[in-house]
Amino acid sequence: MSEPNELTSTQRDDLRIIAAMIVPASDEYKVPGADDPAVQADMLATLGRDTALVAQALDHLARLAGKPLAELDPAWRDAVAEEFRASGGAAAATLVRVVLQCYYRDDRVLRSLGLELRAPFPEGYTLEQGDWSLLDSVRAKPPNLRRAT
Repeated sequence: MSEPNELTSTQRDDLRIIAAMIVPASDEYKVPGADDPAVQADMLATLGRDTALVAQALDHLARLAGKPLAELDPAWRDAVAEEFRASGGAAAATLVRVVLQCYYRDDRVLRSLGLELRAPFPEGYTLEQGDWSLLDSVRAKPPNLRRAT
């Protein structure tokens, strides 16, 4: 079992392999796979409170595989992944969410989806610091006070 706040090197390798299985690279759309070093670095840097569940999922995956995923034949790897998906529970769901959230915030992926690499602001304009005029319509409404129950 791994430490609660970090992944072992074997777990990081398995994370890279399973991430590539979840989101493979696409030459057609010119996007990396989720095993790309930049995406992997983002995953490892932002695991935070999900570290324990991701480690639990990777430990479960390792038990199913019997050895590191990189050493498995691709057909056997797919069978292990299918079993993992069926039996991984919340830990497997957390692992998939972590992979997807890091993948879909990568700049290359955002560009391929036609999204701009900036925070979305109303009507596409950047708000000036201290400009609260967008709240004028909210401030004009009467207070909506309710009794706490």
